[in-house]
Formats: sequence, structure tokens, C-alpha cells
Amino acid sequence: MARFVDLSASAQSAYANAHTAASARSLDRDVGQLRGSFASKDVKGYRYWYFQYTGLDQRQRQLYVGPDDERVRALVMRKTQALSTNLVALSRAAMVQGCEPIKLAHFRVISRLDEYGFFRAGGVLIGTHAFTVMGAMLGVRWQDSTATSAIDFAHADRRQVSIGLPANIEVDTRAAIDSLEMGFLPMVEVGGSLAGSYKKRDEPDFQIDFVVPKGRMEAVQRVAALGIDAQPLPFLEFLLADTSQATLLANMGAVTVNIPAPARFAVHKLIVAGERGPAYATKARKDLRQAAGLIELLQRDAADDLSDAVSDVINRGKGWVTRYRAGVQALCDAFDDFDAAALPGAGHSRRR
Repeated sequence: MARFVDLSASAQSAYANAHTAASARSLDRDVGQLRGSFASKDVKGYRYWYFQYTGLDQRQRQLYVGPDDERVRALVMRKTQALSTNLVALSRAAMVQGCEPIKLAHFRVISRLDEYGFFRAGGVLIGTHAFTVMGAMLGVRWQDSTATSAIDFAHADRRQVSIGLPANIEVDTRAAIDSLEMGFLPMVEVGGSLAGSYKKRDEPDFQIDFVVPKGRMEAVQRVAALGIDAQPLPFLEFLLADTSQATLLANMGAVTVNIPAPARFAVHKLIVAGERGPAYATKARKDLRQAAGLIELLQRDAADDLSDAVSDVINRGKGWVTRYRAGVQALCDAFDDFDAAALPGAGHSRRR
């Protein structure tokens, strides 16, 4: 069974239109009510765009828009020309053409966080929703089911978010969740501290999780930029070392989010699949299925990206390499069409 089907040219064009419009709306929301102007400046040989304005405290401030590339210039032009677009119509057009949407309830949560500035403060959508939107971003629709009852978020350093991140911003994520009035309650750990997760009161499987890279601290950590508590997880720093932007689609409209780079997402899935114990076998199988779909696509269309991600793993040391190769072996054991010899950095791993 094929793991994905290529979207038609019209579907890819429809997605691109929705993505451009959603990205422009996000920029417009941030600067639309401010009196100021766009400006570019050179930093260490590279040019970047900023929006300059005077804050309520009368201090000159800047919103970082992005590097001087075609995409950012298009966003600046759209804002400057005050263009408006019907995101609902564009999203539905892309869905009709074959782009995969997400559940409306999940879209409401993600869209509300975006309205509060969550993604501009370094929030990153990870997990199955990120995998889903990677399909449209890469020009395919996944054949395997991508259903999930949880929405997973992480926080990346602003240097890893490539576009649309302000120089300084803090958001109240808890207020954003409460404003939805959907019945989400914070989960509490033994001892009374917050667990970095929220469950829907009348739908316990519907969960919102916030995570951060695990350092020396085992306990839940406070993320000041997001105004939220987050659970530390190992290996997450690799996943968040490079991000991109993609646009989620739903009948209600479209929203642009930060997501991990697809190659890192695939390799990270291999690493964590082997770390899950027997109690999480179902999640491990989902990890491997998502890794399989992305690796197959990347080997066809972006093999260098995959090789670069694996090279980073190798440079991180023996423990990382051992886990990656164990993940490759698990992938080959689970799917007959994968051979370790064809995967970068797999060493002498063989099918059992």
C-alpha cells in the first residue's frame, strides 16, 4: 500500500494560495493596528525585514518579519497594499482538491493560540498535526490514518523560527485556552504542581500537551514567553533545531503555524520509537508509520535533507547513533519495503 499520493497541480496551487493568505493575515493582525513602517537591515551579511513602530510607552520597537527572501517580500507587499482574502473559501478550495484538513475542535484550539500570538512567541506545533500538514506542504496526501485526540506543542528558541517572530513577545497561553470555553482543565502532578497538559472535562481523550527540551531539570518547567508550564522531554532539542511554516486547513478557515523540519521529524520519530516501553506500543507503531511515510517521500524528493538530519544525529555522539540505528532496525522489521542499507547512517544494521 502506498503511504502517500501526490496532490494534483491544482491542489498544490490551492494550498499555496491558502498558505500565502493565512501568513499575510497573521502579519496583518500583528501590525494592522500599529502606526509604523517596514524596514530592512543587514546583519552579518544577511538582510532581514522588520516592522518598526512606537509602543504605548513611547519606545521605538520592532517586530521581526523574516529574512529577505521572496516569501517575506510577498508578505510585506500584501500588508503594504492592504489586501484581504477570504480564508474560509481558500481553505475549502484546497480541501476539495484533496488537501487534508484537521478536526474543527482542534482547529479552534490552534487558531485561538495563534490569535494570542503563541506561534510568534516561539510556539511550535509537533506530533500528528504537524505530520498531517507536512503532507500538503510537501505536495502529498498521506494514505495512512493520521487521527489523533491530542494536540502537542513545544517551544523553540527564536533563532530556530525562520519567519514572523517578533524581537520580544510574551503571551498568556492559559488565557487563550480559557477563552475558548471548551472545558479544558489543567492536569496536576502528584504533589500538586501543574503537569504541562490540559484535558477536556467532558472528553478526557482530548488533550493539549506542552513540552520543552529536557535539560538537567526533571520537573515541569515554566516557559515565560508562552506563559505556560511544559513537560521536559529528551531528544526534543534535535526536533526543534530547525523549523518551517505550514498552514492547517479546516472548514472554518486556515491558520499558519510553526512546525519542525520534515527530515528532523522523521529521524526524531525513529529515535523516540525505540524509547517507548511496552505500555506505549501503539504510539511506537504510529511513530514508525509516520517516519516511514516521510522517509519514503524524502528519499524521493529531498534526500539531502534526510542525510543532513542524520549527520546531525551522528555528530551528537554514540548514544544518539545507537538509538537512531535501533529505530532504523525497528522500521525495517515493521515494513518489508525498507532496507537499512538504503538509509543514511544505519551502519551494519540488518533485517532480522
